[in-house]
Amino acid sequence: MPDDRPATPEVVTYEHLGSVARVTLNRPEYRNAQNSAMTYALDAAFQRAADDDTVRAVVLAGAGKHFSAGHDIGTPGRDAHLSFPRRAGLWWDHAGKEGGEARYARESEVYLGMCRRWRELPKPVVCAVQGACVAGGLMLAWVCDLIVAGEDAFFADPVVRMGIPGVEYFAHPWVMGPRVAKEFLYTGERMPARRAYEIGMVNRVVPRAELAAEAEALALRIAEMPRFGLALTKRAVNQAEDLMGLHSGLDSVFGLHHLAHAHNAETGADALGGMDARKMRAAGGQAPSEEGRKGADMGEDRDTDRA
Repeated sequence: MPDDRPATPEVVTYEHLGSVARVTLNRPEYRNAQNSAMTYALDAAFQRAADDDTVRAVVLAGAGKHFSAGHDIGTPGRDAHLSFPRRAGLWWDHAGKEGGEARYARESEVYLGMCRRWRELPKPVVCAVQGACVAGGLMLAWVCDLIVAGEDAFFADPVVRMGIPGVEYFAHPWVMGPRVAKEFLYTGERMPARRAYEIGMVNRVVPRAELAAEAEALALRIAEMPRFGLALTKRAVNQAEDLMGLHSGLDSVFGLHHLAHAHNAETGADALGGMDARKMRAAGGQAPSEEGRKGADMGEDRDTDRA
């Protein structure tokens, strides 16, 4: 009997461009909100690039107007309650658990664990950012080695509005310096691409129409270098960053993050805090973050300029 069900679009696409693999987040109708299906598809794409000896560098991009508005907080594809095969650690499955036991297990795997895993991909990754790069979107961009931004790009982490000290992969003080990080978090305001370039968080800013070509050209230039030399250089810089406290800092702030969840759960309706995505947009003019309430609808107000 024929299967009449419509084909499910790929939430992550993979293209082979000579010596470069192009990995693209592909939920543009939801500003590339990251559900678990996308997270594990992204992990599979990175593993594919790592295993392919013809791939020397990777470009990470987002389809549509925006790179990523964060983790999925309420699209029809939200799947935070579902089990997926764990790859980033040995914590138990979060599905069927309650309270902190479920939250800590899931975020250890899908958020902090996956970001650490991807940061260790032994091939250089160039991130191409357009439009919104908010909250969980920052986490994806920050684990990449280089960031090329379109002139329309902006960056924000507004989750402090819910009493939570930033996203789970708390690299803020390392990618932008402590004082800029405090302003970025305390205000929740958008940082435009030019400002991100000035503080060294972004490598290049180009017209939006040139973003894809610029990111690909940079990756192809890097791919001309010896593969093992690139892998060792990446490891050397990552180790230096860890010696500056990144690894232990991530662990310590992850604990604070979950203290905030526990506090919200005790004092409010849920562990995600007092503002849903709509209220956050009204308060600060931000695109939705991953820390909005469970029922928030990222399908509405899809034009981030109106969000």
